[in-house]
Amino acid sequence: MRLNQSATVTEFLFSGFLLFKDGSLLFFIPLLIIYIFIVIGNLIVFFAVRIDTRLHNPMYNFISIFSFLEIWYTTATIPKMLSNLISEQKTISLIGCLLQMYFFHSLGNSEGILLTTMAIDRYVAICNPLRYPTIMTPRLCAQLSAGSCIFGFLVLLPEIAWISTLPFCGPNQIHQIFCDFEPVLRLACTDTSMILIEDVVHAIAIIFSVLVIALSYVRIITVILRIPSAEGRQKAFSTCAAHLGVFLMFYGSVSLMYLRFSAIFPPILDTTFALMFAVLAPFFNPIIYSLRNKDMKIAIKKLLCPQKVLNASAN
Repeated sequence: MRLNQSATVTEFLFSGFLLFKDGSLLFFIPLLIIYIFIVIGNLIVFFAVRIDTRLHNPMYNFISIFSFLEIWYTTATIPKMLSNLISEQKTISLIGCLLQMYFFHSLGNSEGILLTTMAIDRYVAICNPLRYPTIMTPRLCAQLSAGSCIFGFLVLLPEIAWISTLPFCGPNQIHQIFCDFEPVLRLACTDTSMILIEDVVHAIAIIFSVLVIALSYVRIITVILRIPSAEGRQKAFSTCAAHLGVFLMFYGSVSLMYLRFSAIFPPILDTTFALMFAVLAPFFNPIIYSLRNKDMKIAIKKLLCPQKVLNASAN
């Protein structure tokens, strides 16, 4: 417990940006380009699914909602990162920090639940194809999508409310490039043994989601390998490949960030993990969904070049 409670901290300093102090502009430009690509790429995927009636099914509906969430997930952190890279004072207010944590992790939770839902959807589609239309109805699909977002935002409210009541009166340096639970809690002027409990709760949630998705895909792959024709196997694998790729990117980076408990890494490694988690994984998601899916590529071409698609179909 810290005893120095003479002053109340009203803003935090991101010490993670000290790694970029000698070439902040060199990092600013690539990060800005990546952010623009993430926003435009995910908007293209979202509108391609919404406009093309052939993609109005549960799988693509989940993909479009995931893409929509990705835009706001990155917007919760990257614009502030860009601002801090070119600013002399690399700070954030206490309220701003709490809001950043809430929206970043709420959107991340929603994405994690949605990825789990997508895995179950693929499991039903491949393992129970005859019952799939009656199980995964449009109504259930809408309920699962809305439930993922609502639960993702509600589950964090008690945690953020609790953190907002903690006294911050000592050091104000967050050893990261955005506000996160563990580095912020370490700055509280009170007993921080709750950090371990936080780590355990987050770890259980991550491991449970990973197990559900992994078990679903073990079963899916087993069923696919029993398909007699090579063409049938290839078609079945192609419907799952994009989701599996996004799952590995998302939960791989999440695991590096949050499945380490009290382990302490060098600052440069911490920052690298944070960039993988908050920037690189969202950067690759629209690429994976657009390049690994023939129907999606056609829908994107129809969205971006409608006249060419009409001419090609006429010929």
